[in-house]
Amino acid sequence: MEKICIVINRQYASGGREIARILSERLSIPFYDGRLLQMAAEEYGLSHGVLKDYDEKKMGSLLYSIATNGAPAGQHMLPYTIFQAQSETIRRLAEAGPCILIGRCADYVLRDRCKFLNVFIYATSMQKRVKRAMEADGVSEKDAVSYITKKDRQRKEHYNFHTDKQWGKMSEYDLCLNSSAIGYEACADAIMDALKGME
Repeated sequence: MEKICIVINRQYASGGREIARILSERLSIPFYDGRLLQMAAEEYGLSHGVLKDYDEKKMGSLLYSIATNGAPAGQHMLPYTIFQAQSETIRRLAEAGPCILIGRCADYVLRDRCKFLNVFIYATSMQKRVKRAMEADGVSEKDAVSYITKKDRQRKEHYNFHTDKQWGKMSEYDLCLNSSAIGYEACADAIMDALKGME
């Protein structure tokens, strides 16, 4: 099988990171999620804490504009610098060899750059998403639904702000999978089958 990059966009707490881990083990290729932040920080001399604060959040909001009004010269460009740093890191990783990239507009960043499978993972069961958020990220049960809603909104706004595409719109992806209906292993199976079809 020809090894190509896999880009996974996902709803929060849908198991996208776990599916990427399963695929990484099966295909013996690396996967990158939050590690992209650290790599971008190291390469571009940016604070990892600042990168984390802006990670997959809309950077052109009214609140951000108010907060940076009157900021020192160049500081108002920080969100664009961060996006550029992440984008260059994504391109470098894809050029180095096949890998799995999670979120961070990687499908948009890699357009016309390399061959990749573009996947969207979603989950229709809020109960399963709440459980995942609690187990994976330590979110409290009482706050889980509002936290999940907020994270999805942030990802959507971030993606739509930086690309000419719509986050979560089925026609934007090669493959859309409901992880709460078929499970993580079956999602990985479907992605493996899709890769074979791209040979």
